[in-house]
Amino acid sequence: MVRPIVAIIGRPNVGKSTLVNRLCRSREAIVHDQPGVTRDRSYQDGFWGDREFQIVDTGGLVFNDETEFLPEIREQVNLALIDASIALVIVDGQHGITAADEAIAAWLRRFKCKTILAVNKCESPELGLSMAGEFWRLGLGEPYPISAIHGAGTGDLLDHLISLFPPKDLVEEAVNPIQLSIIGRPNVGKSSLLNAICGQNRAIVSSMRGTTRDTIDTLINREGKSWKLIDTAGIRRRKSVNYGPEFFGVNRSFKAIERSDICALVIDAIDGVTEQDQRLAGRIEEDGRACLVIVNKWDLVEKDTYTMPLMEKELRSKLYFLDWAKMLFCSALTGQRIEPIFRLASLAVEQHRRRVTTSVVNEVVSEALSWRSPPTSRGGRQGRLYYATQVASSPPSFTFFVNDPKLFGDAYRRYLERQLREGLGFEGTPLKLFWRGKQRREAERDLRRQQENSFNS
Repeated sequence: MVRPIVAIIGRPNVGKSTLVNRLCRSREAIVHDQPGVTRDRSYQDGFWGDREFQIVDTGGLVFNDETEFLPEIREQVNLALIDASIALVIVDGQHGITAADEAIAAWLRRFKCKTILAVNKCESPELGLSMAGEFWRLGLGEPYPISAIHGAGTGDLLDHLISLFPPKDLVEEAVNPIQLSIIGRPNVGKSSLLNAICGQNRAIVSSMRGTTRDTIDTLINREGKSWKLIDTAGIRRRKSVNYGPEFFGVNRSFKAIERSDICALVIDAIDGVTEQDQRLAGRIEEDGRACLVIVNKWDLVEKDTYTMPLMEKELRSKLYFLDWAKMLFCSALTGQRIEPIFRLASLAVEQHRRRVTTSVVNEVVSEALSWRSPPTSRGGRQGRLYYATQVASSPPSFTFFVNDPKLFGDAYRRYLERQLREGLGFEGTPLKLFWRGKQRREAERDLRRQQENSFNS
């Protein structure tokens, strides 16, 4: 049995995302004073006392189709309730019972999961109970008055929530999954790719730009490993993004890159590599994330035997700083080459976490020095490389101990990086190279001696 799943549902603008952030002690869910900000279902980890669970934030439920995306939002809520063991229904205590609340209560009776009713926006302890009392009429059990903004009443709500969970000994320990973020510009097919991988409509897909606003986390098992797939909002240029839901969505996309083990950079096969794609690729490399370049919409390209190698050459010429990343041509619409994504991503993550002994590193460095000596300055000083060692992983990081880092120009540093890759692999991950000079090491040694002398005296 997996950790209990709690689905947060309710009509628009009752404070669902605010409560999710409160219960999960995070700021991941986008909160904005505008109906319909949350559309897809988004998973976060929560805990209370000694119990862990998953919270699912969902879009606002409305049972008419006058507004765009309402049928798709209902489908996402429906899928969340199928998986959930508890439905936490949120209503607005200041507005009282509405027709939408009554429709949601009637709709919920179709599902087998247990139900808890939370009456939000009850900031006053004295008035909260009387405001909540009206909601007994919904037939969803005892209404709990809370304030998602201030946290009032959430402790009692959580006490009741975990009392409905199965015994702790029946719940499996959580396994840390590999985090794979799907990154790209708007409308390159990120959500379609997520749906193709999951085999279900996990995210709402539309030709309208900006459909995905929040980051969408999905847990699946592939290649014998647990994966957390993170679908992100399309990232446009900063000057094109207005303050509001899109602004918050883009910020969460950048945070998704930072917390990922590997990023799948999605490129549109029709548009090719744009300036924004280059910026995103640079951000992935700068943050030190493993990467897999996915060229989507391959089914729309007219091709022959030479199309793929020629296009890969053209794309790599513009993504030259990701020359270490594998490139996969696929179609989220037809499912073409979707399965290899996990095999290639798994190999890249292994290289991203890999460590190599100092002796092996120096064997590669010695061979590199024998083929090409360090450069000599105009004054006749030649660079000397004493030894190198790996100092970190995720990403693999190496320190080179030399006589003077200034004597090693960019061209020679790139040469040594290429030699490390040829000799040691590390395909699919960036490498970080650090350079330490003799003078710096002597200064650090003198500083340590001064500190030791002052301590002894």
